[in-house]
Amino acid sequence: MSSLPLNASKPASRGAQAFTVLVAALGYFVDIFDLLVFSVVRKPSLIDLGVPDAAQLEVGTRILNWQMAGLLLGGILWGVLGDKRGRLSVLFGSILTYSLANIANAYVQSVDAYAWLRFVAGLGLAGELGAAITLVSEVLPKERRGYGTAIVAGVGVAGAVVAGLVGDKMHWRTAYLVGGGLGLLLLVLRIRVSESTMFAATRDGATRRGDLLLLFSSWQRAWRYLRCILVGIPLWFLVGILVTFSPEFAKTLGVTGPVTAGKAVAAAYAGLVVGDLASGVVSQWLRSRRRALFGFSGMSFVFAVVFLHARGVSPRTLYVIVALLGVFAGYWAVFVTAAAEQFGTNLRATVTTTVPNFVRGMVIPITIAFRAMAGPADAPRLGIVNSALVIAVVLFVIGFWGIAVSEETFGRDLDFNEE
Repeated sequence: MSSLPLNASKPASRGAQAFTVLVAALGYFVDIFDLLVFSVVRKPSLIDLGVPDAAQLEVGTRILNWQMAGLLLGGILWGVLGDKRGRLSVLFGSILTYSLANIANAYVQSVDAYAWLRFVAGLGLAGELGAAITLVSEVLPKERRGYGTAIVAGVGVAGAVVAGLVGDKMHWRTAYLVGGGLGLLLLVLRIRVSESTMFAATRDGATRRGDLLLLFSSWQRAWRYLRCILVGIPLWFLVGILVTFSPEFAKTLGVTGPVTAGKAVAAAYAGLVVGDLASGVVSQWLRSRRRALFGFSGMSFVFAVVFLHARGVSPRTLYVIVALLGVFAGYWAVFVTAAAEQFGTNLRATVTTTVPNFVRGMVIPITIAFRAMAGPADAPRLGIVNSALVIAVVLFVIGFWGIAVSEETFGRDLDFNEE
């Protein structure tokens, strides 16, 4: 790691800091709403488009994978742009892209158009979190950084709770219009947000910014980057598999009543709101990102196992399990903050944007493995429950190892560049 100081200009006032945190949090709220709305309205939207019940899982995972492919590509695009052009350019461009894509999603008439627009939405959605966490991390003093990023993540994931409720009460086309409209409204607030002074200090210099070759130009730096991704791998298995396909799991487990994806998403993300706030606060109290990550990751694995063994329970009990799973899976804030703290200002947006999107993009190989192991409904292999259990064990072992080999970043001064 370089220790080259930037000598950034005077930090923003407390009022400006608070406003930046607020706007970043609201942006992530809309981002999560639009990201999860497909999980909520998957079944009714596909039924409307003429997809038979037997093909729901296959078509649903295919569209989800298109969205995640957009996130992967968009993570690279917006991350590089955030370091080359500034954090604010990403905050404006990304929200405009995914808001317009979601409005267009309300008018699709075919599965192919649906998949294509989820890809475009994924491109836009990829930029929001990384730019927001990067900006907040650079604007706030290091003593309060964990609280600020926890607020962004906590308020942000509440967007999924609202998406669950909206998707459950409104027509699926209306849900997409609501998400897109919220994003366009937020653009007005962003006009008053100021650029990071740390980034401004590098803008006119000769420092290489947003350079992917620099990120992989040394084994030490590339390994640091890979460790960040490993830590978060289990997170989107929990959301992308267990929560998204909770109706199918409930049917296989013999849950005593119907379970809807909308209510499951709302329960999981109500838990995540609590968990993201709690994990950020706990990391501040412990003065350690790694210890907080170990604790929350370990408990999220416990509740994933409980979920997959919840045979014959009531729908209410399953929703409670999903909510508790969400609480302990709420280490997303600490995970992304730790990634931001490991890299210099000239690569920070690239890392903080690509890392969570590569983690989200891991849903693609995870769902492929899940479907291959489970087998078709009429000729199952391991079945969806056993397949999910095997995948959970593998992914959490990888995640625990990633935390174990990562550096402690609590309280690190971010006023430096990578060499």
